[in-house]
Order: sequence, then C-alpha cells, then structure tokens
Amino acid sequence: MIFTFTTHDPAQTIALGEQIGKRLRGGEVIAYSGGLGVGKTTITRGISMGMGLGDEVTSPTFALVNEYAGEQRSLCHFDMYRISGGLDLETTGFYDYLDGNNVLAVEWSENIADELPDDCIKLHIERIDDTTREITLTADERFADINM
Repeated sequence: MIFTFTTHDPAQTIALGEQIGKRLRGGEVIAYSGGLGVGKTTITRGISMGMGLGDEVTSPTFALVNEYAGEQRSLCHFDMYRISGGLDLETTGFYDYLDGNNVLAVEWSENIADELPDDCIKLHIERIDDTTREITLTADERFADINM
C-alpha cells in the first residue's frame, strides 16, 4: 500500500514519524530515500518518540549507525551515504542488527537496495519548499489509519 502525506513544518514531520513509530513491532527495516536536508533525521526523531525511545536523535552521518535502545525494542539509525553494496555493508555491522527486537531506519538506502529485505518499509521524502515536504510511505495496512 502507498500512503502520501504533506507536512508543512518540522513539527508536523516529527508528528508523522511518531505515528509511524507507534505502529512498529520490531524487526522492520525502513528504507529512506530523498536528498540532503529533506528531513530524514527529523522524521526519525518522531519514529523514536513513537517507539517510546525519546527525541535525542542525531544524524548518523559520521558514526554510520546510532542506536537508541529501549527495554523491548531498539531503533538503529544508519547512514549508507558512503556505502556501495554488500561488501561495504558488512563493515557497518548492518547484518548484526537484523533481529526481531530492532527497527532499522536506513538513510541512503538506494546504495544498498540489493541487500534490503523484500518486505522493507519504504519512506521517500521530497522537498516541496523550505518547510513543506511530501512524504510517501510504502508499507502494509498497519499504517492505513495515520491521519495527518
């Protein structure tokens, strides 16, 4: 199923992320796409909040992965900008995070498209203007009742 949302400021993008995060069970991979500065880390902040992990989310640009651990589930936020395929991916520890308790949020997922699970959640963010974003979510029916 494909769902499209328009947000008009960072607070709305965070609120959408929070709605997404509330529906995650663990074991999901969220494959982000969209250019620099479109709000991938902003929506991840909301996802973390929706998962009950707080809002202290930062970009994983230099660390490659930031992990936000919870009692039942963790959010692993990856940046694959400098990764080009499976061999590079192994050095990130990506495969070690693929278990039922983790949710993986993967920025620049197009760089590892062949390595992503077939059932990954796809989240594309497009910049409309300085504050407006069109966000397309390709996912299952769990997300059909999101109202933004």
